[in-house]
Amino acid sequence: MNTSPPQSEAELLDRAAQITGKTLQYVANLVNMDLPVNKPVNKGLTGELLEAYLGASAGNLPEPDFQHIGVELKTIPVNHLGVPRESTYVCIVSMLPENNKCWEQSLVKRKLSRVLWLPVEADPDIPLSIRRIGNAILWSPDAEQEQILRQDWEELMDLIIMGHLEQITATYGKYLQIRPKAQDGKSLQAGIGADGGQIQTLPRGFYLRTELTGKIISQWR
Repeated sequence: MNTSPPQSEAELLDRAAQITGKTLQYVANLVNMDLPVNKPVNKGLTGELLEAYLGASAGNLPEPDFQHIGVELKTIPVNHLGVPRESTYVCIVSMLPENNKCWEQSLVKRKLSRVLWLPVEADPDIPLSIRRIGNAILWSPDAEQEQILRQDWEELMDLIIMGHLEQITATYGKYLQIRPKAQDGKSLQAGIGADGGQIQTLPRGFYLRTELTGKIISQWR
């Protein structure tokens, strides 16, 4: 199955509706993808599988997954009660001032302006192949949510630009947090040190707390 990018939100929602209640194995069969058996689950595998089925086109570009319609795809692992099990990765943190001039131009805002959320069962005792997909949720932050996201982003970026990178912990931010994102200690990216000079440091990512994603999911259950 070779899925072309959806040309409208309605088309995207229709595709998502086709797999509501279906298992990941069902979708894997549609896109000819093998699921691992008796191996640790790759956290990104579910997202890759659903991107392939839905026709996401952005790949690793700093753009929403469905470029033609400006929609980002976020799979959200949930427990048996439909509650998010973990925070949700948004995008990599660019730690140089020239890439972080304002909220309106930030990658975080572009990624979160319009999101298709797809809840997926993720209890460890459920084999990957039979985990089911929930109802799709097409969401944009309301005024209050965006204000909180903006405030979190601005406070975090101020710390980064002032060279206080090492002081940032996962406790910062009400909805948006920064956490390390690197497969190993050899991955490095440019940042600002305490003396104002450029340094090499571990990559970080922006993540949404379950406080926000739980609210999003609960509105549609």
